Amino acid sequence: MSDNLAPFFSGLRALRQPQVLALSGPDAVAFAQAQFANDVPSLADGHWQWNAWLTAKGRVLAVFQLLRLDAGQLLLVCHDGGIEAMADQLRRFVFRRKVNIARADALAIEAALQPPLRARGAALAHLEGGVIELDVGTAACPRTLRLTTAGNAPHDATAELAWRQWDLRFGLPRLDASQQEQWTPQQLGLDRLAAYSVKKGCYPGQEIVARTHFLGKAKRSLVLLHGDVASRPGDTVTQAGASVGTVASSAGTLALAVLPLDLPAGALEVAGGTVERLDLLDGLAR
Repeated sequence: MSDNLAPFFSGLRALRQPQVLALSGPDAVAFAQAQFANDVPSLADGHWQWNAWLTAKGRVLAVFQLLRLDAGQLLLVCHDGGIEAMADQLRRFVFRRKVNIARADALAIEAALQPPLRARGAALAHLEGGVIELDVGTAACPRTLRLTTAGNAPHDATAELAWRQWDLRFGLPRLDASQQEQWTPQQLGLDRLAAYSVKKGCYPGQEIVARTHFLGKAKRSLVLLHGDVASRPGDTVTQAGASVGTVASSAGTLALAVLPLDLPAGALEVAGGTVERLDLLDGLAR
């Protein structure tokens, strides 16, 4: 693979866009189970999962990492930010549950394109100084994410773009505000991340997600595209002059687009430039 498809940076770098939301209290797990798409009670203490927050119509509002520190402490790592609006909306459904929802502003997010020291797969690791380490890569493409109160790693825009491009290559959609409430979990390929459940009880959008899964009516899914021209979320993907899909997420010259499953082979264009289809990397499911 050419260098422009394998961006790299050395050492830890601070990521400024991700934000962390904390759910705490005796009912934290039960509350998360009722609001989010993945099965939270089945997650063991000291482990994490991909999860999603949906509308009642089964459209994705956010994709995030849910960390279960213990039965009364959950952390949501929201890579596209927006946690204040998320917290305000979630608080409307607390009712009499004993759960507190708050920003974890003291935690900085740092990333490295290297193997984690101790975290493996879905098992997180607690390092010295209260650092929480996560394994967000594979043996072939190692990546490490750290939550820390120190926040000593430098930030640069090039490294943050590179991290986002690796997310897209693994099929992790990065949704800006314009793409929220636009796509179902199946259209965003969230099954590849094991980010939702069709067996757990009710949650917003569950009926639509389950119906699509069991009736096999998903007609579109995520495709990784690369071109010489940078695209933007919402850009139209065309083939032979006809619209065939939409860019859902982009990072420089890489993009994730929602396209028909039965789209025939042929040249594709986005933003006036030709793009090629690439294989998504496997192994990010937890």
